[in-house]
Amino acid sequence: MTSLYLLLWITGGILLQLAIYLGVGFWRHWQDYLALRASAAELDIPVKPYATPEAPETVTPAWSGLRNFRVERRIMEDAAQSICSFYLVPEDGQTLSPFLPGQFLTFRLDLPTATGGTEPIIRCYSLSDTPHPKRYRVSIKRALPPDNCQVPPGHASNFFHDHVAVGSLLQVRAPTGHFHIDRSDAPLVLIGGGIGITPMLSMLNWSLTEQPGREIWLFFGVRHGRELVMQPHLETLAAQHPNFHLQVCFSQPQADDVLGHDFQHQGRIDVDLLRRQLPLKPYHFYICGPTPMLESLVPALEDWGVPEARIHFEAFGPASIRRKKSAQALLAAAPAGMTNGTNSAIVVTFAKSGKQLPWQPAAGNLLEFAEANGIEVSSGCRAGGCGSCQATIRAGEVAYRQLPEYDPEPGSCLLCVCTPKTSVTLEL
Repeated sequence: MTSLYLLLWITGGILLQLAIYLGVGFWRHWQDYLALRASAAELDIPVKPYATPEAPETVTPAWSGLRNFRVERRIMEDAAQSICSFYLVPEDGQTLSPFLPGQFLTFRLDLPTATGGTEPIIRCYSLSDTPHPKRYRVSIKRALPPDNCQVPPGHASNFFHDHVAVGSLLQVRAPTGHFHIDRSDAPLVLIGGGIGITPMLSMLNWSLTEQPGREIWLFFGVRHGRELVMQPHLETLAAQHPNFHLQVCFSQPQADDVLGHDFQHQGRIDVDLLRRQLPLKPYHFYICGPTPMLESLVPALEDWGVPEARIHFEAFGPASIRRKKSAQALLAAAPAGMTNGTNSAIVVTFAKSGKQLPWQPAAGNLLEFAEANGIEVSSGCRAGGCGSCQATIRAGEVAYRQLPEYDPEPGSCLLCVCTPKTSVTLEL
């Protein structure tokens, strides 16, 4: 019996040691788990997937044709006095329908000519505030017009700055545009270069009002402090909303610009900056600015691994920003030129200029193709919303990459959003 009791004591001791070992191991793992959860909460890592963005939202234009708006007030928004906001109210006094933050207004302007007459031109400017039932706001910078335009440099923007006063009447088409914010709860990264900040202001103001819990980062790039737009407004929003992170970048700071006070980063906005600042989350990126910024930033985001569906962009001025994967697919599909299904190359004929030119997918839409070959074409929004690049089709067919929001006349096409489906002859 003594041997049996001894064996039982030894076995019990071993089992006790094993239980203590397992208990300590479980305790340590439990503490690690609690620490991990605490860290996740501090880093705001979501514990459930973000709501999937709905299908692209559309809003039926609030009215057709042109509508008169009166300038209610105008405010200079930067120290350089180069950007002015115009507050517009409808002359008929009717309530305004909502628009999608990021969309633009199209203006028909009658500008004075050197001969004493007037010349009608079309210009588009982004709405720069959240939708309001009584007024719109656009913020306009003195800027050069698109290349090959018939009006002198800066003529339209200078007209706004120098001649559009409080009380002036303007002819305006309803808000439109495919570049606008989604309504999911996915975190946002808004990137504005120069005057490209204007649609970002609309998106930001709307989001903080309608989705106060949504995480938002705003990267705003200018040369120096004198070009910074609405600085007090942005700093106030950042102080009031802990989920809004303001990141100002100066590429050429002046002597009185203080790093850490007036701006957070020196240099241009690039993907290296984004990688340093942003936690790993499924952000949606909205980018607006000059063409060179988009030409470098959009492919870099794709190389970083951001899905195409989460990169949304709009360029100010002439732009052809083709997504990397889409461009590779198009070129791979037709390396020696596009055909029309009958093994013959597609040729675009410009009837008035007498030019016959082979077209390839890499050439972009017909507006970009015409401009690249020295054909002068009027243009405005370059997004199918204003109708200023409408051209008559003498022969052939075109295809639209996206349905235009402006309805072209029968027998015509909008060059900025279409490509030739067959060989085509245009009245240009």
